[in-house]
Amino acid sequence: MSLLERLNTDMKNAMKNKDKLKLSVIRMVKASLQNEQIKLGRELTEDESLTVLNRELKQRRDSLHEFEQANREDLASKIRDEFAVLEIYMPKQLTEDELNEIVTQTISQVGATSKADMGKVMGALMPKVKGKADGGLVNRLVQQQLS
Repeated sequence: MSLLERLNTDMKNAMKNKDKLKLSVIRMVKASLQNEQIKLGRELTEDESLTVLNRELKQRRDSLHEFEQANREDLASKIRDEFAVLEIYMPKQLTEDELNEIVTQTISQVGATSKADMGKVMGALMPKVKGKADGGLVNRLVQQQLS
């Protein structure tokens, strides 16, 4: 079942259950997916849909950080709830140990030896972990292993 089909099914269930939060988040995600589809002028692949979903999560993560710094717990709480709904549609996230193993393998595959090779490593690594790990964490782990 594609992401869009899952969203449509869950949206119907949210309407039936009168779950306003879930309904609102699903509608926002569907709008983002449709905007991306219009921009590209074709149907989205699962990979592209995942990219849009990641973008939505990142926006909420950034908003959450800003709201917490501004001591706006009311808004931060709403964003946390939205974040939880979005995470349902993401693939299973890799643990830090699993990610470390993939980073090590990729570093040896590309023959990286210093931080100067960071771009090569990240270029080879990101397609492997797309949607399964936070880019910031991946970046940090690569820097640790290259230093």
